[in-house]
Amino acid sequence: MKITVWTGRNELFWHEKTVPCAIGRSGAVIAREKREGDGATPLGTWPLRLVYFRPDRIAPPKTAGLPVAALKPTDGWCDEIDCPNYNTKVNLPHAGSHESLWREDNIYDIIVPLGYNDAPIFHGKGSAIFLHLAREGYPPTEGCIAISQPHLLELLEACDKDSTIEILP
Repeated sequence: MKITVWTGRNELFWHEKTVPCAIGRSGAVIAREKREGDGATPLGTWPLRLVYFRPDRIAPPKTAGLPVAALKPTDGWCDEIDCPNYNTKVNLPHAGSHESLWREDNIYDIIVPLGYNDAPIFHGKGSAIFLHLAREGYPPTEGCIAISQPHLLELLEACDKDSTIEILP
């Protein structure tokens, strides 16, 4: 399945359905210009890798074949440019700079890592680009795409291992 995001309109589209979304605080950027920490959402077409969910808060999301895995309190994501684990899931504690995937707020109760800068990984070109839950009012993200929980759960039901997200201006 193909998902489309129009960053200029803050809208996400699939199967004839259009929903509001949040994008990076710096807007969108051509992927080759993306940098770690710039707050921009990378333009391009990216595969959906898998779904992580927080099992103490929600049931495993249903998908059409996209793999699903439970998060643990020790899960993090490395964002340290010089670390060999850059832009990968890591176990905490982790010596390098990272963010925890087990958050107090709910935005990572469901996360879908996008296949941006992961095959191969280019250090410094941006990490932790996810599709995740939006905060109320859809404020900007740090570069991710965020939608409401009901919309994300509905979207995931149609996602399989070949699903992609196309991020357009």
